[in-house]
Amino acid sequence: MTIDVTVDGPVATATVNRPEARNAMTMAMYDALAAFCDRVDGDSGVRVAVVRGAGGKAFVSGTDIAHFRDFDGAADGLAYEKRIESVLARLERVAVPTVAVVDGYATGGGLSIAAACDLRLVTPSARFGLPIARTLGNCVSMPTYARLVHLIGAARATHLIYTAGFVDGAEAVRIGLASELADDVDARLAELCAVLTANAPLTMRASKIALRRLRDQTLPPDEDLVSMCYGSEDFREGVTAFLAKRPPQWQGR
Repeated sequence: MTIDVTVDGPVATATVNRPEARNAMTMAMYDALAAFCDRVDGDSGVRVAVVRGAGGKAFVSGTDIAHFRDFDGAADGLAYEKRIESVLARLERVAVPTVAVVDGYATGGGLSIAAACDLRLVTPSARFGLPIARTLGNCVSMPTYARLVHLIGAARATHLIYTAGFVDGAEAVRIGLASELADDVDARLAELCAVLTANAPLTMRASKIALRRLRDQTLPPDEDLVSMCYGSEDFREGVTAFLAKRPPQWQGR
């Protein structure tokens, strides 16, 4: 397990600590993140939860691509997206305010984790992206699409996904993907946590639940889309090409 958990007074922090792999997530790490959420909700003294990455080069670069090597069709993709969404939904349901501190890359699953937090405090070197159209040829869950659209709107979300590009920290703040930019992120995080811990906890809880309900009230199904992508030859080619460090050859099937 490579997620370090610390509790400093009213602030609990989960640090994704796998910098040699740009903090790529294994399934055990996703489970550890969910366990962190349970720990936060089980400690009445915790008033803020922070998620961040170690090493300064990445927040989370997504799921470790090696996990996809043995996928054998749509059923594996459906099971994977369901499992990841269960972790993201658990993070989203944490009772106290959550803050993602993004320094470096937040891509794929990393973007999804950051989007599931209430606030995103970023450095100028932050890089947000969902480059799956260029890398693996898969898709994400409907709730993840909804979180992205909820934050930056349909037009910007479509552009980010279709171009498979990145936005830096300043641009992320400008378009609403990030809450705040800070050169000294640790100092600003301390100030922000002091503000959040001083606020009325029931107001914070009711507000985050209300905002989530507004977003989720018309959430459509996604099983057909997940099956189409993960069950495709293109997805198998994307994984093979990524691990071989070569460009994929897409066929559209």
